Amino acid sequence: MATIEDVRRIAMGFPRVVERSGGHNGGLAWRTSAGMLAWERPPRRHDLEQLADLGRDWPDGVILGIRVDGEQAKAAAIETYPDVFFTIPHFDGFPAVLTRLDAIDEQLLREMLTDAWLLRVPKTVGAAWLTENGLAE
Repeated sequence: MATIEDVRRIAMGFPRVVERSGGHNGGLAWRTSAGMLAWERPPRRHDLEQLADLGRDWPDGVILGIRVDGEQAKAAAIETYPDVFFTIPHFDGFPAVLTRLDAIDEQLLREMLTDAWLLRVPKTVGAAWLTENGLAE
């Protein structure tokens, strides 16, 4: 089970990440100059209505949006970890998954945030960080 503090610690460990609060969802977000890599995502009234129409409910607990590398990556994450990741109609065509923090372990959270961060920094910055951390291929 991960917490917002785990998200903060992992995200703020990456170069060029800043934490912001009070955005359009009112929660915390972690971003680079190229955009958000992760953000708190509470439900909106319209989300709840759409899910109800589909016979689904918004899960309990803190939900985090995490940027992914396109629709295939999104579908793969949801298929592989259906108890952790989900999507809603509002996110159709948007490269992000919604994440149940109370269902994700820290290692998977770290992997997802790392991938999201790599999408939001220049390739040279990402490659240098991967090398420094012994993760370069």
